[in-house]
Amino acid sequence: MPIPGELIPIVMFTMIPVVVIGAPIARAIARRIDHGSTRGANHVPTEIDARLERMEQAIDAIAIEVERIAEGQRFTSKLLAGRAGSEPPAEAPPLPRANQRANP
Repeated sequence: MPIPGELIPIVMFTMIPVVVIGAPIARAIARRIDHGSTRGANHVPTEIDARLERMEQAIDAIAIEVERIAEGQRFTSKLLAGRAGSEPPAEAPPLPRANQRANP
C-alpha cells in the first residue's frame, strides 16, 4: 500500500506541536519523580553517622594489626631462609614501621 504524498506533511505538522508541548511535560514529570526519590536520602541520622565513624576506626585498627602480622611473617621467612643456607644468617636490616594513624 503506497503512502499518499499529503500524509507526510500532515504527520510532520501534527508531531511538531506534540513534541513542543510533550517534552516540557515529560521533563517536569521526570524532575518530580527524581526529587521525590531523593528527599530523605540527603540526611543521615547522627546515630548512623557515629556508628560509621566507629566502624571506620575499627577497620583502620585491624588494617594496622594485619600489617604488623605481615611484617612478622616476612621477618620469620627471612630467618628461615637464612638458616636453610650453608652460611650463617647475616644481620637483617631493620624493617620500616607501618604508618600508624592516631586514634582519637
